[in-house]
Amino acid sequence: MTANPKTGKKLRVTLLKSPYGTGKSHMATVRGLGLRRRHHTVELEDTSAVRGMINKVAYMVKCEEI
Repeated sequence: MTANPKTGKKLRVTLLKSPYGTGKSHMATVRGLGLRRRHHTVELEDTSAVRGMINKVAYMVKCEEI
């Protein structure tokens, strides 16, 4: 699902669980989302790339549409 530039949908993503011990690719995905530490929240554009990254580490993050 790609975001429509006219609607400007955003996602609020919060890191709930530490990525340490999960493997290099999951740690890199969390860093790619811009999350730095537990309970850190970022707002991201709703694109298919971001949705894919969130799906990969869904067990570590909380996502809500804004």
